[in-house]
Amino acid sequence: QVQLVESGGGLVQAGGSLRLSCAASGSIFSINAMGWYRQAPGKRRELVTTLTSYGSTNYADSVKGRFTISRDNAKNTLYLQMNSLKPEDTAVYYCNAHQVVTSPMDYWGQGTQVTVSS
Repeated sequence: QVQLVESGGGLVQAGGSLRLSCAASGSIFSINAMGWYRQAPGKRRELVTTLTSYGSTNYADSVKGRFTISRDNAKNTLYLQMNSLKPEDTAVYYCNAHQVVTSPMDYWGQGTQVTVSS
């Protein structure tokens, strides 16, 4: 089992920045990849970015060049630095951990609201 707790969301003006954090605990040794997803009202949850245990990253086209995913292994924490925020970035952001032991498992945090005003 993996537990994920996000923090750092809030209200920011367009062009501003926010940094989200995701603290992981539990069986984190078996996590293959972590990432951030978001869900805007009336829309499906979508991938924002992922970071594998080998350090490979993947970003949605809509956030490339503006968002950066990183991790602090000593703190078991995943980060999402969001710069040049746009109103269309408004969503609930979820931290995800993908684990493969005997079978694939996905764990999710509770989500943190990011609101970007124009």
